[in-house]
Amino acid sequence: MGPPAAWFARAGQRLRQADRARPWALDTTLVVLVFVVFCLPDLLHHGGSGDGDADGRRRFPFAFTHLPPAAVLALQAGLVLPLLWRRRRPMAAFVAVFAVFVLQWSLGAALRADVALFVALYSLTLHGRLRRLPWACAVMVSGMVLVAVRVSPAMSVWDALFFLLSTSIAALAVGLTVRSRRAQLAGLRERAARLETERDQRIRLAAATERARVAREMHDIVGHNLSVVITLADAGAYATDTAPERGKEALRLIGDTGRTALGELRRVLGVLREASDGIRQAPELSPQPGLVDIDTLCDGVRAAGLEIVYRTVGEVDALDRGMQLTVYRIVQEALTNTLKHAGAGTRVTLSVVVGDERLVIRIRDNGPAGDPGPWNEEGHGLVGMRERAALYGGTVSAGPAADGGWAVEAALDLVPQGGAR
Repeated sequence: MGPPAAWFARAGQRLRQADRARPWALDTTLVVLVFVVFCLPDLLHHGGSGDGDADGRRRFPFAFTHLPPAAVLALQAGLVLPLLWRRRRPMAAFVAVFAVFVLQWSLGAALRADVALFVALYSLTLHGRLRRLPWACAVMVSGMVLVAVRVSPAMSVWDALFFLLSTSIAALAVGLTVRSRRAQLAGLRERAARLETERDQRIRLAAATERARVAREMHDIVGHNLSVVITLADAGAYATDTAPERGKEALRLIGDTGRTALGELRRVLGVLREASDGIRQAPELSPQPGLVDIDTLCDGVRAAGLEIVYRTVGEVDALDRGMQLTVYRIVQEALTNTLKHAGAGTRVTLSVVVGDERLVIRIRDNGPAGDPGPWNEEGHGLVGMRERAALYGGTVSAGPAADGGWAVEAALDLVPQGGAR
């Protein structure tokens, strides 16, 4: 954008700001300009074209009528003053100006202030209701015909109509162009505001999703390991007097479990930590747990007192890392609930079956069959299991088993939905 265009753009912006602050100022300025440019010359000639303008009398001897200055001033006021409400009441302003215009030409007087009628038509086109515009155009044509007939002794009716209607069409076209441009700019501003709102919503949604993911990870890590530590601590305290070696072993397992939990917490929190200069640090990341880590998970839970029988069916190594992490977390949460609600000494059977289209995880224990704890637990546990399974089009069910104990079953879809996951 060149310097002149930039200057005009800034001037237009300042004018719009001033108009919003003082809406009457622009209309009053317009009325004053019209009066100075178009009304004062007629007043200085003592009654318009029919009196002091000798050249006008020679050229148009029968077209115009002499009016006293008071009448000229009254007609000018009737033509110009309605422009003060041309934007707030455009139709009323147009009707008032047109009524004075018809009265003036019925008296046979020609005034330069007649330009107010074209300004009123422009304002009606820009600010008024478009459904009223055809009626205003019809009224305008009738007024132009009246003027053409009045000046017919001096010039051709068709020439007069051509000039007058061309001026009216110009005012109409300018009004429609400005109106269309303003509507387009308003639409662009609305679209920009909507896109900005949608962007903010996407940012907030992404932040909420990330918080939920981190909360789920923290629950899986902290909840499971704390359950193991508490169980081991209780067992160690019980065995301290009767079997000191078992107590020492429990303390060693508590240390190992705590170090494992601390390492996983550092991995999760390290991803979120940012450097002081605003650049995200590159934490030392360890691979996410997979199916091969379920054996280690079972060993830790066995040390806490559960008897676990674990088996796999199918090509488990062919699963992608995301699917393996989902299976690991579901198993981890189910074993944590069993340890928490059924207690040590409970026998658990765990199986992961990989088929052609579905992967099924079954965890069944011989704890109290009527225990509703895992099923009714509120929080991130079962909700997190269902959310993880839903990522792969799967479901999770939990409840009392038919032959006693508690059962958890999760089914995940191995076939990508829609052709791609």
